[in-house]
Amino acid sequence: MYSFARRKDTQVLDEPLYGWYLQETGLEHPGFQEILAGMECDGVAVIREQLQGQLKKPVLFAKQMTHHLLHLPKDFLLEAKNVLLIRHPAKVLMSYAKVIQQPVLDDIGIRQSWELLQYLREHYAHAYVVDGDAILQNPAGQLEALCNACGIPFDEAMLSWPAGPLAEDGVWAKYWYERVHRSTGFEPYAEKEVQLSPHLQALAEEAMSYYHALREEKVG
Repeated sequence: MYSFARRKDTQVLDEPLYGWYLQETGLEHPGFQEILAGMECDGVAVIREQLQGQLKKPVLFAKQMTHHLLHLPKDFLLEAKNVLLIRHPAKVLMSYAKVIQQPVLDDIGIRQSWELLQYLREHYAHAYVVDGDAILQNPAGQLEALCNACGIPFDEAMLSWPAGPLAEDGVWAKYWYERVHRSTGFEPYAEKEVQLSPHLQALAEEAMSYYHALREEKVG
């Protein structure tokens, strides 16, 4: 999201369905009361007004979590260029568990990402899979390939941003975005040791079949 926010032609939205997701599931994520009070929690209204409404700029980049869709109709995605960002499940879980200590598989959205990709393929909709590690290894090349796939020109401004929060950050940023707020661009890729509890290791193993299936579809 921070990368696309650097484009002059692009409006960004930060997880506009998060409030809907928390309201429907009853999950008490950090800051959940503030989140519910501070954003539209009617999922259908979010789709109609924010995702299908009048745009402020030519391009709309909506950062979403596939598990936030829940039982909402997905046909609005058939009109969009859908990008599915994947990371190795062990890395996702190691990061996620710093905020949510006992996650379940559905919390990280990898199963839902695979199911959404199948839905989009069945309806001949635009869908592209990108690997987070591949972006870190070659930010310019991967972003240029993604922009080409989406039919927009690559902009080198996407490679860096000022440290600190983004005006479009959700109210949950103070719980989740500490690291990105310290960043000024894509960190050089480096393999890091991943240590998981037995619970998280079991989840990572359960997620691997979805990860491998998604990775076979990746762009670039």
